[in-house]
Amino acid sequence: MPIVTSSFFSPPLLEGGHRQTILPVVLPRRFKSWQGQERLELPDGDFLDLSWRQNRHPRLVILSHGLEGSAGAIYIRGMADTLHRAGWDVLAWNYRSCGGIENRLMRSYHSGESGDLRTIVGHAAQSYQKIALVGFSLGGNITLKYAGESPTHSAICASIAISAPVDLASSAQVLDVDPKNRLYLQRFLRTMKAKTLLKARRFPELRERLAGRDGVAAVQTIREFDERITAPVHGFADAADYWARASSLPYLQQIQVPALLLNARNDPLLAAPSFPEALAESSTLFHLEAPANGGHVGFLDFNAGLQPWHERRVQSFLDNLDL
Repeated sequence: MPIVTSSFFSPPLLEGGHRQTILPVVLPRRFKSWQGQERLELPDGDFLDLSWRQNRHPRLVILSHGLEGSAGAIYIRGMADTLHRAGWDVLAWNYRSCGGIENRLMRSYHSGESGDLRTIVGHAAQSYQKIALVGFSLGGNITLKYAGESPTHSAICASIAISAPVDLASSAQVLDVDPKNRLYLQRFLRTMKAKTLLKARRFPELRERLAGRDGVAAVQTIREFDERITAPVHGFADAADYWARASSLPYLQQIQVPALLLNARNDPLLAAPSFPEALAESSTLFHLEAPANGGHVGFLDFNAGLQPWHERRVQSFLDNLDL
């Protein structure tokens, strides 16, 4: 019955989900530099940019970022430092169109794009026999979806998701409807719409799709963006079809390696379906840890300076597997 009683306790002044979500982004932290960069060419003519921290460790962790993030995100670099010190080599990747570089194709990334992660795992498994996956937010959904799909590469030994919307429809609804989430909604839409306009200059089909109705500027919600852009560009019928097929929730019961979903109950971007308690109760491999506080990729407790608790929790989860 792997429903985990969490050891995370938020300082009283940070018990609000929004405080925990925003503060880690603005507090200054210093990180080690990436040791190497690699461009991985894809069979469809596109590419993925990889960032490496290598020290000839026998095990590798692959880090997947959140919506509109990159390998340079604070939470990625913090986790990279933590796990590298703990004896892991680290690979972080930028999704198509992320990291400040346009990808070549009209398509981009989306919340269920596990195929690109599969390609990276196959590439990395040429050098590593044990690979753990750690994903944040959207990247957590991708991570768990890949882990539940068949076949998963034999090198995969663990899968961890932090603040992951495993049910995309309910998270889109929360983001669109709750007025307290307007700051996050506007931030996401601003960069997503800007990227779409850049692509429209190169792809007439996309430019035609944006014609009329004030173009992409009229989009005010995640639902509208996914209905008009994400779904048709990536081969889904509409937003509802995209959310249903891209969500990791239906795949969780099929995961064949130890897996942890770490979602705070006061995460402003998650709804009840992203806390699959019944599934965790019936599983021997899928662990759900849902502390009362922590926000979205927050989990500040100041017990180790500015290092958030979730970095230490991921390390301990992996250490306990004795990989």
